[in-house]
Amino acid sequence: MKPKATLKQIAKELGVSVSTVSKALNDSPEISEATKEKIKEYAAFKNYKPNSIAKNLKNQRTNTLGVILPNILNPFFAKVFSGIEKKAIELGYNVITGISNESCQKEKQVIEMLNNGTIDGFILSVAEETQALKDYDHLNNVIKWGTPIVMFDRVVDEVVCDKVVVDDFDSAFDAAQHLIKTGCKRIAVITTISNLSVGQLRLDGFQKAMVEAQMEDQMVVLSESDIDTFNEKLKELIDAKTIDGIFALDEHAATMAMKLAIKAGYKITEELSIIGFADGVWSKRLTPSMSTVSQHAPEIGEKTAELLIERINNEDEYYRYNTYTIKTELRQRESTRKLG
Repeated sequence: MKPKATLKQIAKELGVSVSTVSKALNDSPEISEATKEKIKEYAAFKNYKPNSIAKNLKNQRTNTLGVILPNILNPFFAKVFSGIEKKAIELGYNVITGISNESCQKEKQVIEMLNNGTIDGFILSVAEETQALKDYDHLNNVIKWGTPIVMFDRVVDEVVCDKVVVDDFDSAFDAAQHLIKTGCKRIAVITTISNLSVGQLRLDGFQKAMVEAQMEDQMVVLSESDIDTFNEKLKELIDAKTIDGIFALDEHAATMAMKLAIKAGYKITEELSIIGFADGVWSKRLTPSMSTVSQHAPEIGEKTAELLIERINNEDEYYRYNTYTIKTELRQRESTRKLG
């Protein structure tokens, strides 16, 4: 591969100073038009590209955001990232992504790798292990060292920063009410993420709706973080045919419930209604299509990027941190009966 030309090389070959080359390429009025044209033509011939990172570092800015996702295979996080990237580009920023793979140690490694002048701030959803261990020192240290953080979805009270969340509690409450209003009498709430803050909020919202409807005795809770154990217990629950409604708090639980219910011979909606949380691609492609709580993931991403860039550009040391709530939407499809 042909080595990249540098300002120093161009200056040497044209017999001018490095400062003259730099000023000419930046259209400085100090340099004559003839010299500018000569230097620009030669730089183009040599395929010179300015080092934007070095330039920004000189200005103590990189115009780059670091994004740390816990799981890139999760469609929700992929959609959030698309929103982050869209807004960042719109506002003149680049994005570098790291994946924690739900590991606290990997999360720390990615932060340490990027927090060396490479980025101006972080957007992240904390790893499952980080929440389980309640290990947040690395996040608080980043903020203490002057690098801002915006959290989304999985947020923690122990880290004081801007946060973007959805109304997990209220949306779960509304979904449970929808199942009740459509005539479901014995409803199961199933989840593989009750160990996460968002999972617990959704579970609490569902349970509140059941208590208010005086149906707590008809409520079935299946909560297992181990996927194999969860799948086995869900199969037992569905095969027993003692329920007529399911609210799944995560996409794996939702798609597995639909698959097992169809295999068990349930007539969806007539005998069993299902609502899932997170409006992933599989929800629409399933037959029948699944009613879901949509989190508006791209909107979450856009808001986090907007907040972080606003924070980067705000030098007020008494900046007030806020938590922004994005409203969810219950999207009714073929897996639930229609109201009215």
